Order: sequence, then structure tokens, then C-alpha cells
Amino acid sequence: MFVFTCAGCGARLTTPLSQVALPVHARQKYGNGAQLPVLMQAGTFAVDPDPWGGPWRMWDEIDPDGAEARGICAPVRALPDRTPGASVIAPGDIRGTRLIPEQLGGACCGLDGADGPNLACEACDLPVATRVDDCSLWQAVRLSADTVHRIPVDGPRPVPLSWAELAEQGEETPLFEPISTWGGPLGPSHYWSWSPRWEAAAGHALAHLLVASRGQSVKVPDGAAADVFQRALDTLLPSDTPKRRAVLAGPGHPSPDADADILLVPLHPQTGRAWGPEDPAASAYLVPLPLGVWLWLVSPQPYLPVPVSGRMPQDVLRDDPLPLLPNQLFRPDRATFQNTLVRLPAVRSPWMRPILEHLTHGTSTLLL
Repeated sequence: MFVFTCAGCGARLTTPLSQVALPVHARQKYGNGAQLPVLMQAGTFAVDPDPWGGPWRMWDEIDPDGAEARGICAPVRALPDRTPGASVIAPGDIRGTRLIPEQLGGACCGLDGADGPNLACEACDLPVATRVDDCSLWQAVRLSADTVHRIPVDGPRPVPLSWAELAEQGEETPLFEPISTWGGPLGPSHYWSWSPRWEAAAGHALAHLLVASRGQSVKVPDGAAADVFQRALDTLLPSDTPKRRAVLAGPGHPSPDADADILLVPLHPQTGRAWGPEDPAASAYLVPLPLGVWLWLVSPQPYLPVPVSGRMPQDVLRDDPLPLLPNQLFRPDRATFQNTLVRLPAVRSPWMRPILEHLTHGTSTLLL
């Protein structure tokens, strides 16, 4: 367990926190006017290895060696020019800070952090963190790596759950869900849409699927996996090549076929490591998926009406009539896809060049 303290005066800035993996949707911007929930679970923090937010530097202003040192393997439009390594926490876990009025920016419905750190230490006024809670952004506080210290504290030491425990206790992430909106003339409302977490997870996994394809067509399992990935893969990859086969694999799931080329596997939510087969000689490419997304793929739950008696609880959305499916086809999150792809060394392969050109210049016809 750790607490974070001000580098200027040593004042405590957080409750005790345990470290977990950074969610793949941490940098997602979703929709327009959507009210997204808190990114991190209470009592946890994750380290973001990459800089976040402005000021920005255009690609032609960046030294190629500097970009490579940051793990960027292909051109991008621009990169944030801040200190990397911020620790991301839930807003409710911050202590001893105040908002900096001149740093609140001109965001739409809340704080977007575009002007830099907007939280200062109450004790010494040192800018220490950036709160983000604007519409279409996941709510979080990002503690600056250069103005806070991480201090170990006494307390229970969290032990990572085993894969068997995760398979039994993990919560599935539904493929679609109600999205809350900020209050309008008629007050707050919601609409049914594809899950933002799914769209980000699909963008992250699609980049890995593209690398795993080696420029050949890919066939994913029928069902939800095909709904999420197959249309984009068929657009990205040539159809006149031998197909590489992707299958689901993971804890409590039947052993993957020996001839499978690609395995869709879960990520450990605490350690961030991908599940791997017991056979160390297995050569299949591992495509990582957040645990909740993977659990839904291996055992999707249909939305079926269930007879009940009594009054409906106040915090339950009405389902008469049943909620409609989203009114558009599923699309992996484009920004997450691109951010993941440019950090994979295989992106330098010659067959990747046309895809990168489309992405870089914003002229892609991909369904993203």
C-alpha cells in the first residue's frame, strides 16, 4: 500500500492505495456530451507510462530518436509534451488539495486538464495533480510524477488473484449499456449504446490482431467476437490470402487448438499481464483483452425479460419496452487503435505502410 505526498512540503495527498494495471480505456474520448463514470476503482492507482495532455508537439518537431525512446514506432500527428509517469487515481481518493482557478480552462461541462495541473497542495500551493471530469472523458485525478512522491505505508498487502479466482469472481462487461448525458432542457437522460469500454478494448485488440495477421486475412470466432472485429479486419486486410485463425483461450476455457494462429486472451486486472498457455513452445500470437470483455466473449449473456413481482427499485432503469439495440454498427475506438498500433514494433513492416498513411492523414476508409 502507498500514499502520495507533496514533493514541496511532504503533506499527504491521498488515502492509502494499492497498485493495479492502467485500464485500456484510460485515454478514451467517447461521444459528445456523454457523462462517463470514474476510471479507477476506489483505493487503487495505476501508473501511466506515457505523457498526457497538452502542450502538444507536432510530429515534424519531434526528434526521431526521442520518439523511439518513448516507444513510438511510426509517425503520429502530435505527441503530448509533459512529464510521463503520472499516477492515476479516483477523484474520491484525493486529499489536501484545492482547485487552481486560472487553470480550469474552457471545457464544455467540467475539467479537461488541457491547461496543465489544476489542483494545488493546500499546504504549500505547489501544483500537484490534474483533475479530469469533462463530458466524454473518464473521470480521474492524475498525480504529476515530478511534484508528488509515492510512500509505502503499513497495511494489508494485496495479493494478486489467481487466474482461476479471476475466472470465477470476475465481472463481465456487457457489450452495450445505457450512457448518461449531462442535463439538458429536460434534465439528465440516458441512451443505449455500445459500451465505451468495449470500443476501447476492441481498438486495443484490433491493433494486435493486425500485427498478428502478418498481412494475411484473419477469421475470428463467430458470435460477439465477429460482430466486434470481423468487419474491421475484412476492411484492413486482403481477402485473397490464406486465413489465419483466431480463437478464444484463457482460464477455465478448453485448451486452444494446436493449429490456432492467434489467441484472444484476458489481461490480469491487477498485474496487467496477459494469460498464456501452459505449453511454453506455443507459437500463437496473444491478443490481450480486458478481463470483463473476455469473460463476456466466452459466455455472453442474452438480455431476456424475466418475470418479477413487486415494485421496481428506484435505481433500476425501466425495461418496458425492452431497451433497443444501438442504432449503428459497432466500431472499435479509432484513437485507441492508433495509439496502440504505433507502439508495436511490427508496425514498421512494409505491408503496414498504406494503413499507416491513411491513419496519419485522416483519410482512412476503415470502419473506425
